[in-house]
Order: sequence, then C-alpha cells, then structure tokens
Amino acid sequence: MVRTWWGRVVGLGALCALGACGEPLVATPEPLEPGRRLAGGATTVDDGTSHGFSIPAPNLDPDRLDFHLDGDLAFEQVFVRAPAPVNPGLGPVFNAQACDQCHDRDGRTRDAFLMRLSLPTEPGAAPTPVPAYGIQLQDQSVFGTPPEGRIDMNWTEVPGVYADGTPYSLRRPDPVMVDAYAGLPAEVRTSVRMPRPVFGLGLLEAISDATLLGLADAADADGDGISGRVNRLRSAIDGAEVIGRFGWKANQPSLLEQTAAAYREDMGVTNSIFPAETSSGQLGQDDSLGDDPELSDEELAAATFYVQTLAVPAARRIEDAEVVTGERLFRDAGCTGCHVPRLETGTFSDVPEVSRQVIYPYTDLLLHDMGPELADGRSDWDATGSEWRTPPLWGIGLSRLVNGHTDLLHDGRARSPEEAILWHGGEGASSRDFFRNLSALERDALIAFLESL
Repeated sequence: MVRTWWGRVVGLGALCALGACGEPLVATPEPLEPGRRLAGGATTVDDGTSHGFSIPAPNLDPDRLDFHLDGDLAFEQVFVRAPAPVNPGLGPVFNAQACDQCHDRDGRTRDAFLMRLSLPTEPGAAPTPVPAYGIQLQDQSVFGTPPEGRIDMNWTEVPGVYADGTPYSLRRPDPVMVDAYAGLPAEVRTSVRMPRPVFGLGLLEAISDATLLGLADAADADGDGISGRVNRLRSAIDGAEVIGRFGWKANQPSLLEQTAAAYREDMGVTNSIFPAETSSGQLGQDDSLGDDPELSDEELAAATFYVQTLAVPAARRIEDAEVVTGERLFRDAGCTGCHVPRLETGTFSDVPEVSRQVIYPYTDLLLHDMGPELADGRSDWDATGSEWRTPPLWGIGLSRLVNGHTDLLHDGRARSPEEAILWHGGEGASSRDFFRNLSALERDALIAFLESL
C-alpha cells in the first residue's frame, strides 16, 4: 500500500508543482515546443523519480481517484499457481502471474519477453493460430500441466562506424524456442515482444480516429518518404471494423480490449470479452472445466481505468542549450515525420480527464515500414511483417531510473536510444543516416533531447 498511498498524496499536489500556482514553466531560451514540458496536458506530474510512471493523473476527483486505486490493486493482484479448481483463474498455461510482473513500476520489465506465434495469414486478417499453441507461447503453467516451451534469447554483435570514424556495436537477436511440448509446423511465424510502459495510454485512446486518418499518408502523397497508415481490424466485442492504436502492430483498438486480451493471453485469466482459455482443446493442457469468466467485469473495468488514468511525467531540462540543439536536430533528421510531437485529444466521455488535452507523446500511432532491419515476417491484420506502430517517446529519459535499463524496440535489441536510431530502416533509414553523419557533439545533443522527454 505504500506505493498507492504515496501516489495519492503526490498526485493531488502535482499541478501546483507544475506551475498551476503561478510559477513559470519555461526559462529562456525557449525550445521549439515551449509547451512540451506539460507532456500529458492536465494529467502531467512533475516527478523525475523511480515512481515517475506510477502516479495517478492529478485531475482525478476523489471518487475517481479511489476507482484508479482499485485498478492499481487489480494491476498488482498475483494469481496463485496451483492446480485447478483450487487455482482462482491462473492458467492452465501463462506467462506471468500479475500485470506488473511484465510492467514493473508501470514501465517495461527487462527480459519479460513474449513470443507471438502464427501461421502464414492473408493480408487484412487476424493472425492464424498455431495448432497446440494458439497465437502466443506460454512458458509457465500450473502444477500438473506442461508449459508450451520457453524462449532462449541469443545475441550477435553487429559492428558499425559513424561518419566521423567513431565505432559502435549493435546486437541482433536470435530467439530460439526450446523445450517445446508439441511439434511446430515448419511454416510457423514467430515474433518476440518486449513489454511497453502503460502510463499515458488513456490520452492516446482519446485521440480521435479522424486525427489518425489525417496523419496517415499511405501513398506518400507529400513525397517525404514516410507513408504511415492505420491498422484496421475487427473488434473482439462486437465484430465492428475499427482502427487499431495499441500494441507493437497497432492490433488492439481500445484499452478495454487490450487489457482483456492481456489477462487471457498473458495470465490465462478468462473474462467476458475472451471467455475461452488459451489452452482450450490443447492436448495435456485443456483442463476441460468450462470455466465461467474468471475475472469480473468490475475488475476488468478497474484495471482498464488504472492504465487510462496514469499520469505522464513532465519533460525535463527543456531550457538546456544542449537539449534545445538536440530538439532541432531531431526535427532536421525528419524524426517528427513519425514521432509527431504535439497532438490533441478529442472528447472521451468514459474518461473526461483525458479529453481535450494538448499532449506531447511523440507518436502518430500509425504503422510504418521499417525495412528488413526490423522485420519479423509476421502479419497482423493490415500490418505487414515489416510494419510497426510508432512507439511514444514520452518518459524515455526515465526508463533507466524506473526499470534499471534502457532496452528498446519490439524485441529489446536496442540497449539505448542511440542503438534504436541505428536500427531504423525502411521509412526511418534517412533519419538513421542523418544521425550517423552527425558529429559526436551533435549526436550527444540529440540523445540529450530524447533523455529530456
């Protein structure tokens, strides 16, 4: 309870700390985006500590804050690893026993890898499940049930050289599935995924479809080499065609569906949206109990509201000369073509706290072709095997403090923002090459800018 109590106290006082009591927010010289310190609009908190991702939005009223804290408890609930029916919901196969085992302190837990699986799938369709496995490898299980296998991550160093002669080294992942409990088809597609931070997600959900469609440029009509597009999919709730905005491939349309899917796929906890176990029909794993939903709608709603109303940490050092220089270089490199700095949220009646906010997430939530350098060869609805959703950059400078590492990209291959830039290909290749041709001081400035977010 220490963390949630602390979050309640700090959250209620955060707006005054951010300047709502009359203090100036930005010193001179002003950066190119002087308002960007308030990265999450009225949901921003001025906290640069290891708790920076875990604070309630400061504009929650007392009743809504209580609901947020109920969701915090749901997010931290540990499901017991015991045989069914003693086990209250977990498994029979799973990857984690609680949400925060993958999202430590609401960030990204190191080495909490997942492996997505599918068979070759027609474009525009949901991933085709693999017999005996489904669409995700579950590497843990309740007592008496075999896990599906586990991931062995191997890495190969890939040397490179900047234009000024400075050497660097990247690491290429070679994930291998070992101890498989059943045979795998030769044509199986695999993709390793790393957890994403969960703060600020309600703001991203509140961005209108019209805004996303306005940012999209599938045919690259403006000729800038960037052709972002939305992912279109079918809602698991009512089957309607919707636009995806969450997940590495933008394959989830809402936080309710994202949260419900995570409970079922990651923990084997069924719910009213996904009522069937992931192991249903799998030999040696299906417990044949025909469980009712193991998570109530109330618990699901609370956990969803929790991630919808986590505050966004304020940007830091925005008046620093090196950071200002780095921001200009970030723009000159063309990075803002995908990592759009400033967006406005629409009206979101379910969570009015995130409505009508000017925010600085540095994303367009669109799919971009990142070339063979980052391709996994696995399609997901309209997303091809080389397309990825632009990840938000807010909070990236606090990652080491919050989670003890700076591993980035979908499979964690980049050990720093610098390495993440150097892995860009496809639509990001020109920005990567711009960065590689900068001087050491200019590269340091650009990275300093990213670390201010």
